Amino acid sequence: MKSMSLDRGSARRDFLKTVAAAGAGLALAGHELRAQFVNKSTAKGGRIDVHHHHVPPELRVPAGRGRGPQWTPELSLEQMDKFDIAVAVLSMTQMGDLLYDGTEKGRNNVRLGNDYGAKLMADHPKRFGLLSALPLPDLDGSLKELEYGLDKLKADGIGIYTNDNQNRWPGDPYFDPIWQELNRRKTIVYIHPLAPKCCSNLNDGVPTAMNEFDFDVTRACTSLLAGGVLHRYADIRFIVPHSGGTMPVLAGRIKDRYPNDPKHADYIPNGVIPELQKFYFDIAHASFPMPLAALLKFAKPDHILFGTDFSPEPIESTVNELPHSGLSTAQMRAIERENAEKLFPRFKS
Repeated sequence: MKSMSLDRGSARRDFLKTVAAAGAGLALAGHELRAQFVNKSTAKGGRIDVHHHHVPPELRVPAGRGRGPQWTPELSLEQMDKFDIAVAVLSMTQMGDLLYDGTEKGRNNVRLGNDYGAKLMADHPKRFGLLSALPLPDLDGSLKELEYGLDKLKADGIGIYTNDNQNRWPGDPYFDPIWQELNRRKTIVYIHPLAPKCCSNLNDGVPTAMNEFDFDVTRACTSLLAGGVLHRYADIRFIVPHSGGTMPVLAGRIKDRYPNDPKHADYIPNGVIPELQKFYFDIAHASFPMPLAALLKFAKPDHILFGTDFSPEPIESTVNELPHSGLSTAQMRAIERENAEKLFPRFKS
C-alpha cells in the first residue's frame, strides 16, 4: 500500500511538472508571437512612419528632452529595421526657440536643418523622406524656404509647428500667402505640436508636454477651420499627430461652438465635421485603446497613418499597443502602409 501511495505521488508530481512545462511553453510561444506582431508589419513592404524626427548635429538639443535616446541616423536605421519600418518621413524635433524666433538666426537654423535632412534623404533615398521646415513667423523667409525645400531639396512636404511661437496659430490671416502657395503646389503639410508661450510652464503641477501638446494640436485644427484655411485651400493635405490630440473627442463640442456669423458659415458649406475630417492623423504614442477608439469613430479610414515620434518617444510606445487595438488585418495594413502610399506615392512598394 505504501509503495502504491508513493507511485501515485510521483505520478502526480510528474503530471504537474508536465502541465507547468506546457504552460511555460505556451506562455513563451505567446510572448514570441506577440513580439513578432509588434516587430513585424502586417503590410507587405513594411511600415511607413510619417512622424519621425531628425536632429542636425549643430542644433543638438539637450539629452533628456523626451523619453527616447539621443538621436543619430544610425540609431534611426537600427530601430527602423527592428520594427519593420521601411520608410521614415523626417521632420525636425522640438526646437521652437531655435527655429521660430523671427530672426536671421532662425532662418539660418531652418536652412541648416533642411540641408541636413536632404543629405540623409540623398544618402538613403529608399529609407528616408523629408518634410522641410519653415522659419515661422518670418513670412518672407518662409516663402523663400518653401521654394527652396520643395524645388531644390525635393522634399516630400512641409513641416510646421502648431503655433509660430509668437501667439499666432495657422489659421491667422498673416499666413495666407504661405497657404496660397502651398495650395497651388498641392503640398502635404505636417503639423507638429509646440506648446505656446501663453501656456508653457503653467503652475499646474505637471510637465508642459503632458497636456499642452495635445491641446495645441486641437488649437491648430480649429484655427485652420475657423480661419477658412481648410475650405479656401482645399488642395493642401494636412497631417496632425497623436491621433489628433483632443480634437476627435471634442469634435461635437467644436461643432456646437463654431462661430455663428455669415463669414464663418461660408467656410463650412457641408458643416463643421466634414471640414475637420479633411485632416490626416498619425497614431504616434496614441495607439492606446482610448484615443484610437475616438479616432476610428471620427476619421476617414484612409486618413489614419502610422507614426512613432522617434526619438523623443521610443517606438515601443506606439507598436506595443497595436496587438490590443482590435484592428482587423485590413485596417492594420492600411494604417501601417497603404494610406501613406497614397499620400507619398514614391514610397509605393
